[in-house]
Amino acid sequence: MNHINTVQRYQDYRSAIHDLLSTTVRSLAEEWRQGINQESRLRSLEQIAREFPFISTVYRLDMRGKQQGETLISPDAQGYSTNGDGADRSHRPYFKQLKSHAEYAVTEPYLSINNQALCLSAISQVIAIDGEQDGYIVMDVDLKKLISFFMGDERQRHIEPLFKIVYGFISAVLFLVVGALLWQAAGQLIPVLGNTGQVATEQIFGVVIYLTLALAIFDLGKTTFEEEVLLGKDVFRHSSTRRTITRFIAAILIAISIESLMLIFKAALNADHALLMSATWVMLPAVGLLIGLGIYVYLGAKAEKLLLDASRHES
Repeated sequence: MNHINTVQRYQDYRSAIHDLLSTTVRSLAEEWRQGINQESRLRSLEQIAREFPFISTVYRLDMRGKQQGETLISPDAQGYSTNGDGADRSHRPYFKQLKSHAEYAVTEPYLSINNQALCLSAISQVIAIDGEQDGYIVMDVDLKKLISFFMGDERQRHIEPLFKIVYGFISAVLFLVVGALLWQAAGQLIPVLGNTGQVATEQIFGVVIYLTLALAIFDLGKTTFEEEVLLGKDVFRHSSTRRTITRFIAAILIAISIESLMLIFKAALNADHALLMSATWVMLPAVGLLIGLGIYVYLGAKAEKLLLDASRHES
């Protein structure tokens, strides 16, 4: 899932995400009352990290926004440093946001300078045992892991690298097939170019057939590599599936249309009316695919809009 898909998912479930984070950070503030030692805090963080794998770091601030103690880092978090004792964090958005709100606050998504991941920060007041305010507790979370937690696809996120390897291998094999077809096309094209006499039409059309197949297979391999390996598409979003299907069918439409045009030219050169009818019959499936694709894209986009509107209305 790329950053754009992550932010879109966040917008869909913004209210529920903020409710979860505010409840979690206030629970942390309750457990981190004055008098709990560092070892107990670490055990508490490890337990919470097992239950909520999206938590990256937890640290405490005094009333002026300066960090007290080292940063506690979740075992699964990467790119963070425990060194932070005494750091001035009063300029951070979550601290300023809390000043204008009540007991807690949750930020909007931002890019972490530690690992360039999309993150959220939640902050809550810490009330000491005697009832007086004793600073703040801050919790940083990985937004992508949080979305996965909400969607229930943590297992899919862990096995996704294996899927990318398989799709990458399939794409590489398709590119090898394209190379073989281009080699065959070149093998037929070189004699045609070297022939100073009359060139047979069948030889030229044979080259076009190889090139057409190479084009269709190359587009198939490129689409597979881009959609499944590079882009990291969101399988829960209908627009991602619709885009993939559109690109696949577009590649098929191009191949069928080229073959049909080639038959039309061949029929015109040979004055073969039967071949012209065959070309017409070949073109009809392309027209049907194009009409069906248009209907699918229109209805899919309309259905997705209705689902998103209903989801946002409920939240």
